[in-house]
Amino acid sequence: MKQNPKILSIVLAGGEGTRLMPLTRDRAKPAVPFGGVFRLVDFPLSNLVNSDMRQVIVLTQYKSHSLDRHISRVWRFSALLGNYVTPVPAQQRLGKHWYLGSADAILQTINIIEDVQPDIVVIVGADHVYRMDFRQMVQSHIDSGAEFTVAGIRQPVSQSNQFGVINTDPAHPQVITHFEEKPETTAGLADDPSMMLASMGNYVANTDALFNALRQDEKAADTKHDMGGDIAPFFAARGEAGVYDFTLNDVPGSTEKDRAYWRDVGTIKQFYDAHMDLIAYVPDFNLYNEQWPIYTNSGSLPPAKFVHAGRDRLGHATDSIVSPGTIVSGGEVHHSVISPNVRIHSWSQVVDSVLFDGVVINRRARVYKAILDKNVVLTENATVGIDTERDIERGFTITPEGITVVPKGTVVSD
Repeated sequence: MKQNPKILSIVLAGGEGTRLMPLTRDRAKPAVPFGGVFRLVDFPLSNLVNSDMRQVIVLTQYKSHSLDRHISRVWRFSALLGNYVTPVPAQQRLGKHWYLGSADAILQTINIIEDVQPDIVVIVGADHVYRMDFRQMVQSHIDSGAEFTVAGIRQPVSQSNQFGVINTDPAHPQVITHFEEKPETTAGLADDPSMMLASMGNYVANTDALFNALRQDEKAADTKHDMGGDIAPFFAARGEAGVYDFTLNDVPGSTEKDRAYWRDVGTIKQFYDAHMDLIAYVPDFNLYNEQWPIYTNSGSLPPAKFVHAGRDRLGHATDSIVSPGTIVSGGEVHHSVISPNVRIHSWSQVVDSVLFDGVVINRRARVYKAILDKNVVLTENATVGIDTERDIERGFTITPEGITVVPKGTVVSD
């Protein structure tokens, strides 16, 4: 391997995100707003850019308009140094079908990879919340001599059916002996039987070896053409797969609490819980790390504004994130994440909730433990998250944990 290998990064952003419905009804999962001013895709892209990996292609597919628009508006580099973030929609290069899986998505863009001629390809998912210096993973990959490296993180054994599960050689803990995608059950780790080693969906591969694996997978009969389901097991079976321990990754400015933070936000509960992590007194994930920023562009918006300080009404927010362009006018916000351009009017209450851009909460309306998508309007005295039966009647999604989700543009009346 060269001393300074040429690297191309690929972001897999074609997922349908069915478990996040109705937030993915009109947009791709990586385009879902997160943390007030960001979109999910901003997290992997920021990690790559902060890692000095600035030749990036983003593979898109489902409902990709808002994702493509966001990337083209926000992620623009000077071409002078050859840096770029380029969305690449499904091309149907290999026949009249869309991407059959994440491995097929990369196979269909082999011509783009060949044009760049990288030594190493870094492949990351587009819908996880974390900070990671990919330079350290690439160096670990080179040092190990593996052809293919998977980033691993400990997760509870009870969640084995949600992750790719990594088994390693006890004598050589960096070598993957067996990789299984989303098994119903799995054995725990020797030092902690309640935990397993799960794939983060981030991979580093030597280009020639990756091409060989993808072409063999294309011809295979029993395959889902998936990076985790097929390509990782292919390398593991040949003894050519290594694991990179995410807890060893050292990001500048990280705290002891958030240094190994990684969240899959694939379900409404996970998405909601990750937002609550942001507003903890000492946040589980610190958005305010200036040494490793999460980049986005929330527009030319004025600062948030809080008005009315009378005895009977007080415009205020506590234990919350409030984004630019928002006006809290005599209402109360508690333990919530408020996106840009939200209006919260007198004597209204927003508690334990996530409000997307442009939401309007009119007078005396109340929102409890809810996610309101863009441009939702609550009329005077309307409620969300208070009367479960009424919310079900109105067609809102309610999770088993009691999180109510209101789709984009809904007008909620009393």
